Amino acid sequence: MVTEDYFQIGTVTKTRGLKGELQVFVAYDEPEKLKFTSLFIELGGKLVPYFVSFFKLPQKNIAYVLLEDVDTVEKAALLVKKNVFLSNKNKPKKKKNEFGLKDLLNFIAIDENEGELGEIIEIHEYPQQFIATVSYKNQEVLFPLNESIIKNIDVVKGVVIVDLPEGLLDVYLE
Repeated sequence: MVTEDYFQIGTVTKTRGLKGELQVFVAYDEPEKLKFTSLFIELGGKLVPYFVSFFKLPQKNIAYVLLEDVDTVEKAALLVKKNVFLSNKNKPKKKKNEFGLKDLLNFIAIDENEGELGEIIEIHEYPQQFIATVSYKNQEVLFPLNESIIKNIDVVKGVVIVDLPEGLLDVYLE
């Protein structure tokens, strides 16, 4: 199994009940759009397939999952703190007008004052905040992605124009 053929949707946080049900923290943006009959759990560095008997989303980022062949608390406990993946075939297709901040990964960031900063190599999601990472002058530079920083996005060219707060780059370069 090649891991590029899969995407992570979340992590098993704990067992639930006595029949092997799992509680999964779902990190995927729109879990209600996911459609699947099987999933993969990372065990020992490999993705192990499981058929899903039951999947429910009682809250936005919490799912209850019951897997075939996982029918006791003891079997379920072995899966706690393991990452959950789906095949890329199960990834919902985005419409052309659906573009999120996470889609800026690999875009070139250009500051209005400093010029080209470099390629966005990582995007971290924190509560109410996205943070982009670029390698600028051999230093890792982090900056927020929000309406006050982003001035323009050219999806065709893969460029995002930003206006970083004065002195932010100096913090990293000194």
